[in-house]
Amino acid sequence: MAGGGAERQHRLGKRTARERLDLLLDNDSFVEIDLFRRHQEHGLSAPSQRPHTDGVVAGSGTIDGRRVFVYAQDFTVFGGSLGQAHAAKIHKVLDLALATGSPVIALNDSGGARIQEGVPALDGYGGIFRRQVAASGVIPQISVVLGPCAGGAAYSPALADFTFMVKGIGQMYLTGPDVVEAVSGERVTHAELGGAEVHGEHSGVAAFVREDEVTCLADVRYLVSLLPGNNLESPPAAPRRDDVHGERPRFAEIVPVEPNRPYDMRDVIAELVDDEDFLEVHEDWAGNVVCVLARIDGEVVGVVGNQPLVLAGVLNIPASQKAARFVRFCDAFNIPLVTLVDVPGFLPGKDQEHAGIIRHGAKLLYAYCEATVPRIQVIVRKAYGGAYIVMDSRSIGTDLSLAWPTNEIAVMGAEGAVNVLHRKQLAAAADPVRLRAELTGDYRSELMHPYYAAERGLVDDVIDPARTRAMVARGLAMLRDKRKPSPRRKHGNIPQ
Repeated sequence: MAGGGAERQHRLGKRTARERLDLLLDNDSFVEIDLFRRHQEHGLSAPSQRPHTDGVVAGSGTIDGRRVFVYAQDFTVFGGSLGQAHAAKIHKVLDLALATGSPVIALNDSGGARIQEGVPALDGYGGIFRRQVAASGVIPQISVVLGPCAGGAAYSPALADFTFMVKGIGQMYLTGPDVVEAVSGERVTHAELGGAEVHGEHSGVAAFVREDEVTCLADVRYLVSLLPGNNLESPPAAPRRDDVHGERPRFAEIVPVEPNRPYDMRDVIAELVDDEDFLEVHEDWAGNVVCVLARIDGEVVGVVGNQPLVLAGVLNIPASQKAARFVRFCDAFNIPLVTLVDVPGFLPGKDQEHAGIIRHGAKLLYAYCEATVPRIQVIVRKAYGGAYIVMDSRSIGTDLSLAWPTNEIAVMGAEGAVNVLHRKQLAAAADPVRLRAELTGDYRSELMHPYYAAERGLVDDVIDPARTRAMVARGLAMLRDKRKPSPRRKHGNIPQ
Protein backbone atom coordinates (compact mmCIF):
# COMPACT_ATOMS: atom_id res chain seq x y z
CA MET A 1 0.00 0.00 0.00
CA ALA A 2 2.96 2.29 0.58
CA GLY A 3 4.08 2.01 -3.04
CA GLY A 4 7.45 0.93 -4.32
CA GLY A 5 9.50 2.32 -1.44
CA ALA A 6 10.82 5.73 -0.55
CA GLU A 7 14.55 5.20 -1.02
CA ARG A 8 14.75 6.03 -4.72
CA GLN A 9 12.54 9.10 -4.35
CA HIS A 10 14.71 10.37 -1.53
CA ARG A 11 17.88 9.75 -3.54
CA LEU A 12 16.37 11.91 -6.29
CA GLY A 13 15.70 14.67 -3.77
CA LYS A 14 11.96 13.99 -3.85
CA ARG A 15 9.33 12.98 -1.33
CA THR A 16 6.86 10.16 -1.81
CA ALA A 17 3.24 10.78 -2.76
CA ARG A 18 2.03 10.18 0.80
CA GLU A 19 4.73 12.38 2.32
CA ARG A 20 3.63 15.18 0.02
CA LEU A 21 0.00 14.77 1.03
CA ASP A 22 1.05 14.97 4.67
CA LEU A 23 2.68 18.35 3.95
CA LEU A 24 -0.26 19.64 1.95
CA LEU A 25 -3.27 18.61 4.05
CA ASP A 26 -4.35 19.16 7.63
CA ASN A 27 -3.28 16.40 10.03
CA ASP A 28 -5.41 13.24 9.88
CA SER A 29 -7.82 14.80 7.35
CA PHE A 30 -7.03 12.66 4.29
CA VAL A 31 -9.73 10.23 3.17
CA GLU A 32 -8.37 7.92 0.47
CA ILE A 33 -10.47 6.46 -2.32
CA ASP A 34 -9.77 3.42 -4.51
CA LEU A 35 -6.85 2.29 -2.36
CA PHE A 36 -7.12 -1.28 -3.66
CA ARG A 37 -7.54 -0.40 -7.32
CA ARG A 38 -5.04 -1.99 -9.74
CA HIS A 39 -4.78 -2.58 -13.45
CA GLN A 40 -6.73 -5.37 -15.12
CA GLU A 41 -4.55 -5.75 -18.20
CA HIS A 42 -3.55 -9.20 -19.47
CA GLY A 43 -1.39 -10.41 -22.29
CA LEU A 44 2.23 -10.32 -23.31
CA SER A 45 2.62 -6.55 -22.96
CA ALA A 46 0.84 -6.24 -19.60
CA PRO A 47 3.01 -5.40 -16.56
CA SER A 48 3.84 -8.56 -14.63
CA GLN A 49 3.06 -6.89 -11.30
CA ARG A 50 -0.31 -5.51 -10.21
CA PRO A 51 0.36 -3.26 -7.22
CA HIS A 52 -2.50 -1.60 -5.40
CA THR A 53 -3.15 2.16 -5.98
CA ASP A 54 -1.83 1.73 -9.57
CA GLY A 55 0.59 4.59 -9.13
CA VAL A 56 -1.69 7.36 -7.86
CA VAL A 57 -2.92 8.17 -4.35
CA ALA A 58 -6.32 9.86 -4.58
CA GLY A 59 -8.90 11.24 -2.19
CA SER A 60 -9.95 14.28 -0.19
CA GLY A 61 -8.77 16.24 2.83
CA THR A 62 -8.85 19.70 4.31
CA ILE A 63 -6.62 22.78 4.23
CA ASP A 64 -7.24 25.02 7.23
CA GLY A 65 -10.48 23.12 7.70
CA ARG A 66 -11.74 23.70 4.14
CA ARG A 67 -12.47 20.74 1.84
CA VAL A 68 -10.23 20.00 -1.14
CA PHE A 69 -9.83 17.00 -3.44
CA VAL A 70 -6.36 15.78 -4.33
CA TYR A 71 -4.44 13.19 -6.27
CA ALA A 72 -0.71 12.53 -5.98
CA GLN A 73 1.06 10.45 -8.62
CA ASP A 74 3.41 7.84 -7.13
CA PHE A 75 6.63 7.61 -9.11
CA THR A 76 7.64 4.47 -7.17
CA VAL A 77 4.85 2.48 -8.88
CA PHE A 78 5.31 2.08 -12.64
CA GLY A 79 7.10 5.44 -12.67
CA GLY A 80 3.76 7.10 -11.95
CA SER A 81 2.72 6.25 -15.51
CA LEU A 82 -0.93 6.59 -16.40
CA GLY A 83 -3.02 3.62 -17.42
CA GLN A 84 -6.74 2.91 -17.34
CA ALA A 85 -7.02 2.21 -13.61
CA HIS A 86 -4.77 5.17 -12.76
CA ALA A 87 -6.85 7.48 -14.95
CA ALA A 88 -10.13 6.20 -13.54
CA LYS A 89 -9.07 7.24 -10.04
CA ILE A 90 -8.25 10.75 -11.26
CA HIS A 91 -11.58 10.91 -13.11
CA LYS A 92 -13.36 10.05 -9.86
CA VAL A 93 -11.52 12.77 -7.92
CA LEU A 94 -12.36 15.39 -10.55
CA ASP A 95 -16.02 14.28 -10.64
CA LEU A 96 -16.31 14.45 -6.85
CA ALA A 97 -14.61 17.85 -6.67
CA LEU A 98 -17.03 19.26 -9.23
CA ALA A 99 -20.05 17.63 -7.58
CA THR A 100 -19.17 19.02 -4.14
CA GLY A 101 -17.92 22.41 -5.33
CA SER A 102 -14.41 21.94 -3.92
CA PRO A 103 -10.96 22.93 -5.23
CA VAL A 104 -8.88 20.16 -6.78
CA ILE A 105 -5.10 19.86 -6.42
CA ALA A 106 -2.94 17.61 -8.61
CA LEU A 107 0.56 16.56 -7.53
CA ASN A 108 2.24 15.50 -10.78
CA ASP A 109 5.19 13.08 -10.82
CA SER A 110 4.78 10.75 -13.78
CA GLY A 111 6.68 9.25 -16.67
CA GLY A 112 3.64 9.80 -18.90
CA ALA A 113 1.28 7.37 -20.59
CA ARG A 114 1.76 3.68 -19.74
CA ILE A 115 3.15 2.35 -23.00
CA GLN A 116 2.10 -1.25 -22.28
CA GLU A 117 -1.58 -0.25 -22.28
CA GLY A 118 -1.51 1.64 -25.57
CA VAL A 119 -4.48 3.72 -26.64
CA PRO A 120 -6.55 3.16 -23.43
CA ALA A 121 -3.91 5.20 -21.61
CA LEU A 122 -4.39 8.05 -24.10
CA ASP A 123 -8.13 7.74 -23.61
CA GLY A 124 -7.53 8.15 -19.88
CA TYR A 125 -5.75 11.45 -20.48
CA GLY A 126 -8.60 12.64 -22.67
CA GLY A 127 -11.03 11.96 -19.85
CA ILE A 128 -8.94 14.06 -17.49
CA PHE A 129 -8.74 16.97 -19.92
CA ARG A 130 -12.49 16.89 -20.63
CA ARG A 131 -13.28 17.05 -16.92
CA GLN A 132 -10.79 19.87 -16.35
CA VAL A 133 -12.43 21.94 -19.07
CA ALA A 134 -15.88 21.25 -17.59
CA ALA A 135 -14.60 22.37 -14.18
CA SER A 136 -12.87 25.50 -15.52
CA GLY A 137 -14.36 28.60 -13.91
CA VAL A 138 -16.47 26.43 -11.60
CA ILE A 139 -13.90 25.15 -9.08
CA PRO A 140 -10.28 26.28 -8.61
CA GLN A 141 -7.77 23.88 -10.16
CA ILE A 142 -4.18 23.82 -8.93
CA SER A 143 -1.43 21.69 -10.47
CA VAL A 144 1.93 21.04 -8.80
CA VAL A 145 4.80 19.62 -10.87
CA LEU A 146 7.11 17.66 -8.55
CA GLY A 147 8.83 15.43 -11.08
CA PRO A 148 8.56 14.62 -14.79
CA CYS A 149 5.39 15.63 -16.60
CA ALA A 150 5.92 14.68 -20.22
CA GLY A 151 3.93 14.33 -23.41
CA GLY A 152 0.16 14.66 -23.21
CA ALA A 153 0.41 14.81 -19.42
CA ALA A 154 1.74 18.38 -19.74
CA TYR A 155 -1.67 19.58 -20.87
CA SER A 156 -3.18 18.93 -17.46
CA PRO A 157 -1.04 21.61 -15.73
CA ALA A 158 -1.64 23.88 -18.73
CA LEU A 159 -5.40 23.59 -18.19
CA ALA A 160 -5.17 24.32 -14.46
CA ASP A 161 -5.78 27.79 -13.05
CA PHE A 162 -2.38 27.84 -11.34
CA THR A 163 0.69 25.67 -11.82
CA PHE A 164 3.50 25.33 -9.28
CA MET A 165 6.93 23.89 -10.13
CA VAL A 166 9.87 23.01 -7.88
CA LYS A 167 13.39 23.77 -9.07
CA GLY A 168 15.65 20.82 -9.71
CA ILE A 169 12.92 18.17 -9.81
CA GLY A 170 10.00 19.61 -11.82
CA GLN A 171 10.15 19.04 -15.59
CA MET A 172 7.43 19.58 -18.17
CA TYR A 173 7.57 19.22 -21.95
CA LEU A 174 5.65 17.69 -24.84
CA THR A 175 8.67 15.97 -26.41
CA GLY A 176 11.72 14.93 -24.43
CA PRO A 177 15.42 15.59 -25.12
CA ASP A 178 15.89 12.34 -27.07
CA VAL A 179 13.10 13.20 -29.51
CA VAL A 180 14.34 16.76 -29.88
CA GLU A 181 17.81 15.50 -30.76
CA ALA A 182 16.46 12.92 -33.21
CA VAL A 183 14.31 15.47 -35.03
CA SER A 184 16.46 18.60 -34.91
CA GLY A 185 19.92 17.40 -33.97
CA GLU A 186 19.91 19.75 -30.98
CA ARG A 187 21.18 18.38 -27.71
CA VAL A 188 19.38 19.71 -24.67
CA THR A 189 19.01 18.62 -21.06
CA HIS A 190 15.72 17.97 -19.30
CA ALA A 191 16.16 21.17 -17.27
CA GLU A 192 17.03 23.29 -20.31
CA LEU A 193 14.04 21.95 -22.21
CA GLY A 194 11.34 22.08 -19.57
CA GLY A 195 12.71 22.84 -16.11
CA ALA A 196 11.01 25.05 -13.55
CA GLU A 197 13.06 28.11 -14.48
CA VAL A 198 12.16 27.71 -18.17
CA HIS A 199 8.44 27.66 -17.48
CA GLY A 200 8.65 30.32 -14.79
CA GLU A 201 10.66 32.86 -16.79
CA HIS A 202 10.12 32.13 -20.50
CA SER A 203 7.02 30.11 -21.36
CA GLY A 204 4.78 31.41 -18.58
CA VAL A 205 3.30 27.94 -17.99
CA ALA A 206 4.37 27.96 -14.33
CA ALA A 207 2.66 30.62 -12.23
CA PHE A 208 4.84 29.85 -9.20
CA VAL A 209 8.40 28.48 -8.99
CA ARG A 210 9.70 27.41 -5.60
CA GLU A 211 13.05 26.18 -4.28
CA ASP A 212 11.82 23.02 -2.54
CA GLU A 213 8.76 20.89 -1.91
CA VAL A 214 8.13 22.16 1.63
CA THR A 215 8.01 25.81 0.52
CA CYS A 216 5.98 24.91 -2.56
CA LEU A 217 3.27 22.99 -0.74
CA ALA A 218 3.09 25.65 1.98
CA ASP A 219 2.36 28.22 -0.72
CA VAL A 220 -0.29 25.94 -2.24
CA ARG A 221 -1.98 26.02 1.17
CA TYR A 222 -1.64 29.82 1.23
CA LEU A 223 -3.15 30.12 -2.25
CA VAL A 224 -6.12 27.94 -1.25
CA SER A 225 -6.70 30.23 1.76
CA LEU A 226 -7.33 33.10 -0.69
CA LEU A 227 -9.74 31.26 -2.99
CA PRO A 228 -13.42 30.36 -2.72
CA GLY A 229 -14.41 26.71 -2.94
CA ASN A 230 -16.29 27.34 -6.17
CA ASN A 231 -17.78 30.04 -8.39
CA LEU A 232 -20.95 30.35 -6.29
CA GLU A 233 -19.04 31.34 -3.14
CA SER A 234 -17.21 34.48 -2.12
CA PRO A 235 -13.52 34.21 -1.19
CA PRO A 236 -12.91 33.56 2.53
CA ALA A 237 -12.81 36.84 4.43
CA ALA A 238 -10.53 37.74 7.32
CA PRO A 239 -11.51 40.11 10.17
CA ARG A 240 -11.93 43.80 9.32
CA ARG A 241 -8.89 46.00 9.89
CA ASP A 242 -8.75 48.91 12.31
CA ASP A 243 -5.91 50.52 10.36
CA VAL A 244 -7.63 50.68 6.99
CA HIS A 245 -8.80 54.31 7.27
CA GLY A 246 -5.46 55.70 8.41
CA GLU A 247 -3.22 57.75 6.13
CA ARG A 248 -0.22 56.20 4.40
CA PRO A 249 2.20 59.03 3.54
CA ARG A 250 4.71 56.55 2.14
CA PHE A 251 2.64 56.26 -1.05
CA ALA A 252 3.86 59.69 -2.14
CA GLU A 253 7.43 58.83 -1.15
CA ILE A 254 7.48 55.68 -3.29
CA VAL A 255 6.26 57.18 -6.57
CA PRO A 256 8.39 59.97 -8.11
CA VAL A 257 6.53 62.91 -9.60
CA GLU A 258 8.70 62.79 -12.72
CA PRO A 259 6.89 60.52 -15.22
CA ASN A 260 10.05 58.79 -16.46
CA ARG A 261 11.67 57.88 -13.14
CA PRO A 262 11.32 54.18 -12.24
CA TYR A 263 10.08 52.71 -8.96
CA ASP A 264 8.82 49.32 -7.82
CA MET A 265 5.04 48.90 -8.09
CA ARG A 266 5.32 46.09 -5.54
CA ASP A 267 6.11 48.75 -2.92
CA VAL A 268 2.85 50.52 -3.77
CA ILE A 269 0.96 47.23 -3.50
CA ALA A 270 2.57 46.49 -0.13
CA GLU A 271 1.27 49.80 1.22
CA LEU A 272 -2.18 49.14 -0.23
CA VAL A 273 -2.86 45.64 1.13
CA ASP A 274 -3.22 44.23 4.64
CA ASP A 275 0.05 43.55 6.49
CA GLU A 276 2.06 44.26 3.30
CA ASP A 277 1.30 40.62 2.47
CA PHE A 278 0.49 39.38 -1.03
CA LEU A 279 0.99 36.38 -3.29
CA GLU A 280 2.43 37.33 -6.67
CA VAL A 281 1.43 35.29 -9.72
CA HIS A 282 4.00 34.78 -12.51
CA GLU A 283 6.63 36.70 -10.58
CA ASP A 284 9.41 35.90 -13.07
CA TRP A 285 7.45 36.13 -16.34
CA ALA A 286 6.26 39.31 -18.07
CA GLY A 287 7.63 41.46 -15.27
CA ASN A 288 6.33 44.71 -16.78
CA VAL A 289 2.94 43.94 -15.21
CA VAL A 290 2.40 42.72 -11.65
CA CYS A 291 -0.52 40.47 -10.68
CA VAL A 292 -1.12 39.57 -7.04
CA LEU A 293 -3.73 38.10 -4.73
CA ALA A 294 -4.02 39.84 -1.36
CA ARG A 295 -6.48 41.22 1.16
CA ILE A 296 -7.70 44.77 1.73
CA ASP A 297 -9.67 45.26 4.95
CA GLY A 298 -9.88 41.48 5.23
CA GLU A 299 -11.43 40.97 1.78
CA VAL A 300 -9.56 39.07 -0.94
CA VAL A 301 -8.75 41.16 -4.01
CA GLY A 302 -6.80 40.73 -7.22
CA VAL A 303 -4.40 43.57 -7.95
CA VAL A 304 -3.02 44.33 -11.43
CA GLY A 305 -0.36 47.00 -11.76
CA ASN A 306 2.06 48.28 -14.38
CA GLN A 307 5.70 47.85 -13.31
CA PRO A 308 7.90 50.86 -14.16
CA LEU A 309 11.04 48.90 -13.24
CA VAL A 310 10.64 46.63 -16.30
CA LEU A 311 10.38 48.12 -19.80
CA ALA A 312 9.09 51.32 -18.15
CA GLY A 313 5.80 49.51 -17.50
CA VAL A 314 4.70 49.28 -21.14
CA LEU A 315 2.23 46.61 -22.20
CA ASN A 316 3.59 43.99 -24.59
CA ILE A 317 2.40 40.53 -25.66
CA PRO A 318 3.43 38.52 -22.57
CA ALA A 319 2.16 41.21 -20.18
CA SER A 320 -1.19 41.33 -21.97
CA GLN A 321 -1.53 37.54 -21.81
CA LYS A 322 -0.54 37.41 -18.15
CA ALA A 323 -2.90 40.15 -17.01
CA ALA A 324 -5.82 38.94 -19.14
CA ARG A 325 -5.74 35.42 -17.70
CA PHE A 326 -5.46 36.78 -14.16
CA VAL A 327 -8.40 39.15 -14.66
CA ARG A 328 -10.53 36.34 -16.05
CA PHE A 329 -9.67 34.07 -13.14
CA CYS A 330 -10.60 36.73 -10.59
CA ASP A 331 -13.86 37.41 -12.40
CA ALA A 332 -14.73 33.70 -12.53
CA PHE A 333 -14.27 33.31 -8.77
CA ASN A 334 -15.84 36.53 -7.47
CA ILE A 335 -12.58 38.27 -6.57
CA PRO A 336 -12.77 42.09 -6.88
CA LEU A 337 -10.15 43.77 -9.05
CA VAL A 338 -7.97 46.76 -8.22
CA THR A 339 -5.92 48.13 -11.15
CA LEU A 340 -2.93 50.41 -10.47
CA VAL A 341 -2.13 52.36 -13.63
CA ASP A 342 1.20 53.87 -14.62
CA VAL A 343 1.55 53.00 -18.29
CA PRO A 344 3.25 54.87 -21.15
CA GLY A 345 1.55 52.78 -23.84
CA PHE A 346 2.01 49.55 -25.77
CA LEU A 347 5.53 48.47 -26.72
CA PRO A 348 6.20 49.73 -30.26
CA GLY A 349 8.13 47.81 -32.87
CA LYS A 350 7.95 45.49 -35.86
CA ASP A 351 8.50 42.35 -33.79
CA GLN A 352 5.54 43.09 -31.53
CA GLU A 353 3.27 43.98 -34.43
CA HIS A 354 4.20 40.89 -36.43
CA ALA A 355 3.75 38.66 -33.37
CA GLY A 356 0.21 39.93 -32.92
CA ILE A 357 0.26 42.63 -30.24
CA ILE A 358 -3.14 43.76 -31.53
CA ARG A 359 -4.91 40.47 -30.83
CA HIS A 360 -2.98 39.80 -27.62
CA GLY A 361 -3.67 43.29 -26.32
CA ALA A 362 -7.31 42.70 -27.22
CA LYS A 363 -7.32 39.74 -24.82
CA LEU A 364 -6.73 42.09 -21.90
CA LEU A 365 -9.34 44.50 -23.23
CA TYR A 366 -11.82 41.63 -23.57
CA ALA A 367 -11.07 40.30 -20.09
CA TYR A 368 -11.81 43.62 -18.40
CA CYS A 369 -14.87 44.35 -20.53
CA GLU A 370 -16.54 41.04 -19.63
CA ALA A 371 -15.62 41.16 -15.91
CA THR A 372 -18.64 41.61 -13.64
CA VAL A 373 -16.86 41.71 -10.26
CA PRO A 374 -16.28 45.04 -8.45
CA ARG A 375 -13.55 46.96 -10.28
CA ILE A 376 -11.54 49.95 -9.05
CA GLN A 377 -8.95 51.80 -11.11
CA VAL A 378 -6.24 53.95 -9.48
CA ILE A 379 -4.20 56.13 -11.84
CA VAL A 380 -0.95 56.51 -9.96
CA ARG A 381 1.03 58.66 -12.36
CA LYS A 382 0.47 58.44 -16.12
CA ALA A 383 -1.89 56.68 -18.50
CA TYR A 384 -1.27 57.20 -22.19
CA GLY A 385 -3.05 56.11 -25.35
CA GLY A 386 -4.74 52.78 -25.91
CA ALA A 387 -2.96 51.33 -22.89
CA TYR A 388 -4.96 53.72 -20.68
CA ILE A 389 -8.19 52.38 -22.15
CA VAL A 390 -7.14 48.76 -21.72
CA MET A 391 -6.08 49.17 -18.08
CA ASP A 392 -9.68 49.14 -16.82
CA SER A 393 -10.62 52.71 -17.71
CA ARG A 394 -14.05 54.20 -17.10
CA SER A 395 -14.86 53.74 -20.79
CA ILE A 396 -14.62 49.94 -20.58
CA GLY A 397 -16.59 49.63 -17.38
CA THR A 398 -14.57 50.19 -14.23
CA ASP A 399 -16.91 50.98 -11.34
CA LEU A 400 -14.73 53.54 -9.61
CA SER A 401 -11.81 55.51 -11.02
CA LEU A 402 -9.46 57.32 -8.64
CA ALA A 403 -6.41 59.38 -9.58
CA TRP A 404 -3.48 60.90 -7.76
CA PRO A 405 -2.78 64.63 -8.27
CA THR A 406 0.26 63.71 -10.38
CA ASN A 407 -1.82 61.79 -12.92
CA GLU A 408 -1.53 62.46 -16.63
CA ILE A 409 -4.15 60.98 -18.94
CA ALA A 410 -3.58 61.69 -22.61
CA VAL A 411 -3.24 60.22 -26.05
CA MET A 412 0.53 60.43 -25.59
CA GLY A 413 3.14 62.25 -23.51
CA ALA A 414 3.32 66.04 -23.77
CA GLU A 415 6.65 66.06 -25.61
CA GLY A 416 5.46 63.60 -28.23
CA ALA A 417 2.17 65.43 -28.68
CA VAL A 418 3.93 68.76 -29.26
CA ASN A 419 6.26 67.21 -31.81
CA VAL A 420 3.26 65.94 -33.76
CA LEU A 421 1.00 68.99 -33.43
CA HIS A 422 3.63 71.69 -33.98
CA ARG A 423 6.17 70.05 -36.26
CA LYS A 424 6.19 72.86 -38.84
CA GLN A 425 6.20 75.62 -36.25
CA LEU A 426 9.15 74.06 -34.44
CA ALA A 427 11.07 73.54 -37.68
CA ALA A 428 10.71 77.25 -38.55
CA ALA A 429 11.45 78.61 -35.07
CA ALA A 430 14.58 80.58 -34.34
CA ASP A 431 14.86 78.89 -30.94
CA PRO A 432 13.07 75.51 -31.24
CA VAL A 433 14.23 74.33 -27.81
CA ARG A 434 12.61 77.27 -26.00
CA LEU A 435 9.46 77.05 -28.13
CA ARG A 436 9.15 73.31 -27.54
CA ALA A 437 9.41 73.86 -23.80
CA GLU A 438 6.70 76.55 -23.90
CA LEU A 439 4.35 74.47 -26.04
CA THR A 440 4.93 71.40 -23.85
CA GLY A 441 4.07 73.41 -20.75
CA ASP A 442 0.91 74.74 -22.39
CA TYR A 443 -0.14 71.24 -23.44
CA ARG A 444 0.37 69.91 -19.91
CA SER A 445 -1.53 72.76 -18.26
CA GLU A 446 -4.48 72.67 -20.66
CA LEU A 447 -4.97 68.97 -21.46
CA MET A 448 -3.09 66.93 -18.88
CA HIS A 449 -3.81 68.57 -15.54
CA PRO A 450 -5.21 66.29 -12.81
CA TYR A 451 -8.79 67.52 -13.09
CA TYR A 452 -9.15 67.42 -16.88
CA ALA A 453 -10.49 63.86 -16.86
CA ALA A 454 -12.42 64.38 -13.61
CA GLU A 455 -14.28 67.36 -15.09
CA ARG A 456 -15.49 65.05 -17.87
CA GLY A 457 -16.58 62.21 -15.59
CA LEU A 458 -13.75 59.88 -16.57
CA VAL A 459 -12.23 60.02 -13.08
CA ASP A 460 -14.45 59.94 -10.01
CA ASP A 461 -12.06 61.63 -7.60
CA VAL A 462 -8.58 63.09 -7.44
CA ILE A 463 -7.29 61.84 -4.10
CA ASP A 464 -4.42 62.46 -1.72
CA PRO A 465 -2.01 59.55 -2.29
CA ALA A 466 -1.86 59.01 1.47
CA ARG A 467 -5.59 58.18 1.39
CA THR A 468 -5.30 55.52 -1.34
CA ARG A 469 -5.73 52.49 0.93
CA ALA A 470 -8.68 54.08 2.73
CA MET A 471 -10.41 55.14 -0.50
CA VAL A 472 -9.95 51.75 -2.15
CA ALA A 473 -11.29 50.00 0.96
CA ARG A 474 -14.34 52.29 0.99
CA GLY A 475 -14.89 51.68 -2.71
CA LEU A 476 -14.74 47.92 -2.23
CA ALA A 477 -17.24 48.16 0.63
CA MET A 478 -19.55 50.25 -1.56
CA LEU A 479 -19.35 47.70 -4.39
CA ARG A 480 -19.55 44.55 -2.28
CA ASP A 481 -23.12 43.73 -3.31
CA LYS A 482 -22.63 44.53 -6.99
CA ARG A 483 -24.69 42.29 -9.29
CA LYS A 484 -24.37 42.40 -13.06
CA PRO A 485 -26.10 39.64 -15.03
CA SER A 486 -24.30 38.33 -18.09
CA PRO A 487 -26.01 38.48 -21.51
CA ARG A 488 -27.76 35.34 -22.77
CA ARG A 489 -25.28 33.55 -25.03
CA LYS A 490 -23.38 30.32 -25.18
CA HIS A 491 -20.04 32.07 -24.66
CA GLY A 492 -18.04 34.92 -26.13
CA ASN A 493 -15.21 34.50 -28.60
CA ILE A 494 -12.10 35.86 -26.91
CA PRO A 495 -9.32 37.04 -29.27
CA GLN A 496 -6.68 34.38 -29.81
